[in-house]
Amino acid sequence: MAVNRTDSDIHPPFQVVGLLSKNESTTAQETLLQVAALLIAEGYTVLADEDGPVHILPKEIERCSIADIGQRAELAIVIGGDGKMLGAARALSLYDIAVIGVNRGNLGFLTDLSPDEAAAQLREVLKGKYHTEHRFLLDARVELNGVVSQRNNAMNEVVLHSDQVAHMVEFEVQVDGQFVFSQRSDGLIVATPTGSTAYSLSAGGPILTPGLNAMTLVPMFPHTLSSRPIVVSGDSVVKILVAPDDQPLHISCDGHMKLPVSAGAEIIIQRQQKPLRLIHPLNYNYYHVLRNKLNWGSRLF
Repeated sequence: MAVNRTDSDIHPPFQVVGLLSKNESTTAQETLLQVAALLIAEGYTVLADEDGPVHILPKEIERCSIADIGQRAELAIVIGGDGKMLGAARALSLYDIAVIGVNRGNLGFLTDLSPDEAAAQLREVLKGKYHTEHRFLLDARVELNGVVSQRNNAMNEVVLHSDQVAHMVEFEVQVDGQFVFSQRSDGLIVATPTGSTAYSLSAGGPILTPGLNAMTLVPMFPHTLSSRPIVVSGDSVVKILVAPDDQPLHISCDGHMKLPVSAGAEIIIQRQQKPLRLIHPLNYNYYHVLRNKLNWGSRLF
């Protein structure tokens, strides 16, 4: 089922395009070369992430940092899997830039262009025909005695956990200054709607549609039969208080960035001020993606 085309889905065409690609994948590099050739042939100014496989690209493409792409480009095309998109999203969400993904990974919840159809779909997107979603990220910081010691952002989830296998941690959770619960468990997942189909889903959390302004709190193997995931407002401030004798603990942002948590520290998680401007072809349908990726049944009629 296609998304209905409306005036809000037609935008000015792009002029400056950034390219980010998975580094170690030969299939991603093949797609990168195809997309680069398309952009050059049609006269776009192209910037390539210098941390990617830029050695295979034509010399007329400028090599620069991901920060430069965020500042100068109007569109970033990310080639790879959801992991590559998550890394790009954490950086590019800080800039006013549209982002679209070509799937060269496994699941592809965020990179929804298939390599076989990428050229045709990108031509339409580049002309300004696309659908826009604003996906919010989480800002996570670790404070000790009121001083911020660690800070990062996450598009999918922030996870409190121990470095030891099957080691329970003890913590207390507050939402907007109100006590919610304390528990002993393997940790806690705080996920965005985007991340509700990632690690949170594996831990028994609910699926939240991307447009919801909400976060889900999912305990990991709690030492109680009454513990359940809870969904709170996306405007809430979640505070996790760690027991003073629990060590070593960490929080992980999207499973990539790991920040140490000192004994007795406070973890504050809230919505990042700037969202990611994720764009899709006009025929994008979120429920179609869910059915395909989660192997749901097809329609009866």
